Amino acid sequence: MTTQPRISVGPISYYWPKEQVEAFYERVAETPAEIVYLGETICSKRSQLRTDDWLAIAERLAAAGKEVVLSTLALLEAESELQRVRRICTNGRYLVEANDMGAVHLMAGKPFVCGHSVNVYNDHTLALLARQGLRRWVFPVELTHESLADMQRRRPAGVETEVFAYGRLPLAYSARCFTARARNLPKDDCQYCCIDYPDGLTLSAQDDTRFLALNGIQTQSARTVNLVAEIPRMRTLGVDVIRISPQSQQTERVIEVFHRCLHGEMAPHAAEAELAPLMPVGPCDGYWHGIAGLAQHSKALA
Repeated sequence: MTTQPRISVGPISYYWPKEQVEAFYERVAETPAEIVYLGETICSKRSQLRTDDWLAIAERLAAAGKEVVLSTLALLEAESELQRVRRICTNGRYLVEANDMGAVHLMAGKPFVCGHSVNVYNDHTLALLARQGLRRWVFPVELTHESLADMQRRRPAGVETEVFAYGRLPLAYSARCFTARARNLPKDDCQYCCIDYPDGLTLSAQDDTRFLALNGIQTQSARTVNLVAEIPRMRTLGVDVIRISPQSQQTERVIEVFHRCLHGEMAPHAAEAELAPLMPVGPCDGYWHGIAGLAQHSKALA
């Protein structure tokens, strides 16, 4: 089983000003990425862009030839948030990435994508979702390539597989807002402080090891996963889509490096080296190789 993966741009995880978001997608429209995910997936209080604004961006990207997918929140806490998810799920035009089981339920009987936060860990879950209308699923970031190989052997017909291949790893979600807490602010009066951290707030341990990043209610890895060197393996495993998670700077360059590597214009390890300086802290790929998530496999072997 060998495929030529397509490149996707995942939803923006961070709180950026509206002008920055719109400028970002104008640039993405000019990149070789084929699929673009849009929408707020972390916190409903990040409201500089409303649903109509996202739909307007979607229309422009679709006109540029991109496959557009609308993403839903990963953690719902209020009726207003459920109403927003319902509107996305009934948009009638664009594919939807369901990021919790409530959205999966709303999409039952229609084609949809399952985001990584749904945690599809085995082929039984994958088969159940396929019966509901699953078209594509995102492989959980903490599993190994051996687990992926096993899942691929049992993958239902007509279901595509997407791998989170670049970006700070999404590790956990909570009802608490960690960024507000770091500023000694209550969640209900957070003053939208996430906007001050366009790539999340990096945390250090007592030994100065930077190991986590706070992103509102989400906890991320401080290091950026980079699986560009694993493109040959992903191709052999039949991965259909490789996801790049946006960062505040140089995302278009990241897309270009992945594109060149996919099309044989750059060697995988040369691409890995070119991407390393673009990351806020540095690279990791440990989960993919079955070691500590913050580790880098090549260094672990040294």
